[in-house]
Amino acid sequence: MRPLDPRLLRYASAARGTLAAGGLLALVQTAAGLAFAWLVTQLIVRAIAGDGLAALSGLIASLVLVVLGRGVVLWAMEAVAARGGARVVGQLRERLMSAVAALGPGWTASRSSADVALVAGRGMDALDGYFGKYLPQLILTAVATPILVVVIGWQDLTSGIIIVLTLPLIPLFMVLVGWATQAAQKRQWKALSTLSRGFLDVVGGLSTLKLFGRQHRQEARIRSVSEDYRVHTMKVLRISFLSGFVLELAASLSVALVAVTIGLRLVAGDMELSVGLFVLLLAPEAFLPLRNVGASYHAAAEGIEAADNAFAVIEEAEALRPATTGTTRTMAAPRPASVADGRTALVFEEVSVAYDGRAVVGPFTAAVPSGALAVLSAPSGAGKSSLVAAALGFVPAEGTVTVAGRADADGRRAGIAWAGQRPGLNAGTIADNIALGDPHPDRTAIIDALHDAAAGELDPDAPLHQGGSGLSGGQAQRVAVARALYRLRTRRCPVLILDEPTSALDAATESALLASLRRIADAGTAVLVVSHRAAVVAAADLILEPEATNRVR
Repeated sequence: MRPLDPRLLRYASAARGTLAAGGLLALVQTAAGLAFAWLVTQLIVRAIAGDGLAALSGLIASLVLVVLGRGVVLWAMEAVAARGGARVVGQLRERLMSAVAALGPGWTASRSSADVALVAGRGMDALDGYFGKYLPQLILTAVATPILVVVIGWQDLTSGIIIVLTLPLIPLFMVLVGWATQAAQKRQWKALSTLSRGFLDVVGGLSTLKLFGRQHRQEARIRSVSEDYRVHTMKVLRISFLSGFVLELAASLSVALVAVTIGLRLVAGDMELSVGLFVLLLAPEAFLPLRNVGASYHAAAEGIEAADNAFAVIEEAEALRPATTGTTRTMAAPRPASVADGRTALVFEEVSVAYDGRAVVGPFTAAVPSGALAVLSAPSGAGKSSLVAAALGFVPAEGTVTVAGRADADGRRAGIAWAGQRPGLNAGTIADNIALGDPHPDRTAIIDALHDAAAGELDPDAPLHQGGSGLSGGQAQRVAVARALYRLRTRRCPVLILDEPTSALDAATESALLASLRRIADAGTAVLVVSHRAAVVAAADLILEPEATNRVR
């Protein structure tokens, strides 16, 4: 990420207000610094000239007010940076999680969950250093440094020329050190990602390792990865200390050069004391913001690396959106007759899905009316799950998918309650998994959802381990169906999509679940079930076949 990446302003609107407030406070801080230098100069010069305390009392009072004002402005800058940073981090984290949801299960399955959690958790938290330390100094540099250089040049052209010539040395050293820091930070982040993935893998497979008595063999691996992370972290810290020394040395030598020239001209009588003292007080202030930018870069380096990763995920989701909401068609075809009746909740129009340039399914055209139980039936590998993913906006697709009149991916997802083939269950209770994402769970709706999912025998308060450990395959599948039914009722979704909901169920339980789906469809919901089981196909009002003409019963 660049010092101020435009993507930050695009993906986190709160950053604009933070920058505007920071710029205004930086301007006030610069004015206070100029006032401080001028007042101190006047006090010293007039005291040397013989003015008494009474004559200087006005200047002393003004100086006290300026010092207090500078303190208040410094506090305000830190407060604005902290609060603005918290809002920006919250917005960016929300945008990141929305992007992960938009990319869907297929994308998350191809990524390590530890990497995603690392970016969304520690990575976003590390941006506090960027907003709390780095960005305020960057704004102050952009505002204060040009003003101070102009004022110094106006008062003493020689000192102004020296500062203009020596000031670029600090950015030069910053760039050189920044390259080294960036490379070291990337290695540290990679080591941290490896440590996170390794630890998660060990924890996830701990029961299997203990079963075969191999749990102790992982200690050496975790210890080795932890040591690697420690080494890379110490390298980053070492570069940080060295860069701070280099920047301090460059700034000190530059200020010393200005001070020597001023001293020589004062001795020679070529400069007035008031001008020399005023310029001498301002010279360090001209170098200070830029020096602090370089020093605080290291505090923000981890957050900058995490922000780059977050932006990559968000941009990948944005690149997917036009493809999933487009209207490109590969061939003309008549619209289904049911589209025009006003009751259709789910419509596929010439939908095609391809992976890596290879067509998987399509073009597929079908409509599921409200109140119908439709079954998407085809042999394994025919692209049934790909069509569901296209409806949810999880994969790039040609054609148009409309849910309750909405063709955009976000609108479609808001109108669909769904459960996939693989139940994604978390540690917690069954009720927690059913009401996932609901800040105010409805206990009655949870119990009703379990009953309608043919899982009434399960205790909502029963604890589950990560991945649904503690339930059989069929029970986990029904809990996932109950979660979809809970969403269907609490959010009043017009469409319910279930992908192979009965694949792990016995005949009696399957029959009970199909009876519930029939009642849900009769209540006005468009129900689409992906399955090739005979009992499910027999219960359907409408059979959709990607490779054949759709049949209505």
